[in-house]
Amino acid sequence: MSARAGPRWPALLLGGILAGCGEPPVPEAGRVLGAAASEARLEARATARRAAAASVAAPADKQILFGDLHVHTTFSIDAFLYALPILGGEGAHPPADACDFARWCSGLDFFSINDHAEGLSPAMWRSTRESIRECNARAGDPAAPDLVAFLGWEWTQVGETPADHYGHKNVIFPGLADDEVPARPIASIRNDEQARPPLFVFGLGAAAARAAGADAYAELVERMRHLATLPSCPADVDTRELPPDCQESAETPAVLFRKLDEWGFPSLVIPHGLAWGTHTPPGYDFATQLDRAQHDPARQTLIEVASGHGNGEEYRAALDAFVTPDGELTCPAPSEEFLPCCWRAGELMRAACGELPAEECERRVEDAKRFTLAAGARGHLALPWTRAEDWLDCDQCRDCFKPASYLRPRLTAQYGAAIGNFEETDADGRPLRFRFGFIASTDNHAGRPGTGYKQHGRNGMSDQRGPPTPEAEARLDRWALGIDADNTDEPVPYEPSRIRELFDRERNASFLYPGGIVAVHALGRDRASIWQALERREVYGTSGPKLLLWFDLLNGPEGRHPMGSIVTMEAPPRFEVRAVGAFEQRAGCPAEAEAALSAERLAALCLGECEHPGEARHRIEAIEVVRIQPQARAGEPVPDLIQDPWRRLPCPPDPSGCRVRFEDAGFTRDTVYYVRALQESTPAINGDPLRPERDAEGRVVAVRPCFGGHKTRADDECLSPVRERAWSSPIYVDRAR
Repeated sequence: MSARAGPRWPALLLGGILAGCGEPPVPEAGRVLGAAASEARLEARATARRAAAASVAAPADKQILFGDLHVHTTFSIDAFLYALPILGGEGAHPPADACDFARWCSGLDFFSINDHAEGLSPAMWRSTRESIRECNARAGDPAAPDLVAFLGWEWTQVGETPADHYGHKNVIFPGLADDEVPARPIASIRNDEQARPPLFVFGLGAAAARAAGADAYAELVERMRHLATLPSCPADVDTRELPPDCQESAETPAVLFRKLDEWGFPSLVIPHGLAWGTHTPPGYDFATQLDRAQHDPARQTLIEVASGHGNGEEYRAALDAFVTPDGELTCPAPSEEFLPCCWRAGELMRAACGELPAEECERRVEDAKRFTLAAGARGHLALPWTRAEDWLDCDQCRDCFKPASYLRPRLTAQYGAAIGNFEETDADGRPLRFRFGFIASTDNHAGRPGTGYKQHGRNGMSDQRGPPTPEAEARLDRWALGIDADNTDEPVPYEPSRIRELFDRERNASFLYPGGIVAVHALGRDRASIWQALERREVYGTSGPKLLLWFDLLNGPEGRHPMGSIVTMEAPPRFEVRAVGAFEQRAGCPAEAEAALSAERLAALCLGECEHPGEARHRIEAIEVVRIQPQARAGEPVPDLIQDPWRRLPCPPDPSGCRVRFEDAGFTRDTVYYVRALQESTPAINGDPLRPERDAEGRVVAVRPCFGGHKTRADDECLSPVRERAWSSPIYVDRAR
């Protein structure tokens, strides 16, 4: 007997839906309500940063500005789903909310909008453009605006196997005018007319939802009907010659880069979330994209190493044991560092065998292992009677900082910096390599850029969502996930479903955080200066707080070279690091924010708490140096090339900051260097994911997940102490030949 019914929620919602007559409505972008910040507020911010720079004798020719280059609103279909009542959502957060939040809640200097192209019609894209233009129009003097808003989308590609997977990328443009940005977003999947339900089916469903008083669900169906009316753009036609109102797609990065070339506008394409196992099939390797077709070194100059979905910086060899040297998937035995879910599935199945004959029990145990391994991050659905707690901390990194769920080590930033393509070389004979600058952002799905300024409002400032009642949970399990809890006899294989994946959030909830931010070293506050800093990789990321960080090569070919530089030299490189901690935060919101937005707006959007810096700063505890020596020959083992940390340099107990120097006297080959500045320990949401309990030998024997729904109290912020941090962009030092 099957333990899983077909997913009934999509059938009821999409198959009982709506409206056949008239044009489907286009969602509204909302209204920006807050005015620009005062010159006094901006000057106070700049003065504080100049004083901090002076305290560590940092260069004064550039200023540090903070932003978020990964922001979703409920124009994204997944964000709209998370806003529904069945997941305890808050309702719509349109693009205008992102502007007000960045300006008055999180106090950012810049941000970009990045709704999923797969759910954006050309009309919605036009609406987004107008909202971002309005945000910039309120920013004051264009030479020194209080906030710079960039326009972009997310190209969201997910393959079912490593052979057809490329991952997620944010596409961002410096301009705003019609002749500076594409007419349509470019999605990763075709809007296939053959696969759509008839429009009258959508009509019936929306009408039924509204009749039942379920307006939010009716709006979702109307949104999907709007998308279903779009014709697919013709393939292999120059993007500038396509009809204005079709859905354009690029199935691979190579096609995306070609289409961006056809538009001819400057743009950045920023990979992100590659190491999330929630979207990435087991066994995928970043090397698959390391060729001149799927990687554009001129556009793909940055990578997002951390977000509200976790940290994808750190490579862990123990988590790489799923893949044999031949590239086959296998179920490894557990170790002190790692508990494989496939192994745990076998234990859970054996415990559930009861009085079954031994031979039948062992068959089910092997099926449980096999189905769980094949399902990757959905492996728990192979045993549908189990609870999230039953799986302990399987498939999760035990010693990573705010790790991504189901971390895929061959897609981490460290692994990417270590590999090379020896079939495609440069003029000096060096292999093609990734040369990314490192950033962080939020990937927030509620129109809230830069949520990491305070550790509050777990269910609004992170992407945690969950059914608010047991009844809602039962409906979600049966309708969206297709789980029939009454049938618990044996394992079942997982059938891939995008709808199921969007709603299957329980095991991932403990790995969702208020996100990171990106910082730039810019010559000015204006749009062009910020963009130029991004292009030259003079950027870094933080886990949320506004730490200040400088990382320089001192003895480069032209003297001092900042983070993000690529240099060639013979002498041992010498470096300098300066870091200053973030301000401690006062409660509430500053007076100017209270004057700019109504009390109701502050409560709904900022959840009653804004960035509100005090006088004191947190102390920097240490500087960690990571050294990576990229492959010098094909097949050179990657674990041997990553030294993390290569050095740990303690800082004095001085809140004014830390300044250290170091040299690599053993420099003999091309080497990548970057640093982490570690701030003193403070409480953080999901700082210790799953909150494991260990026995006397250190083995995990129980977990206490932090759920997004009714299973965890809303006033429990799931706080644990962490050392918040900043990651510099690497300095790439090639050995002179």
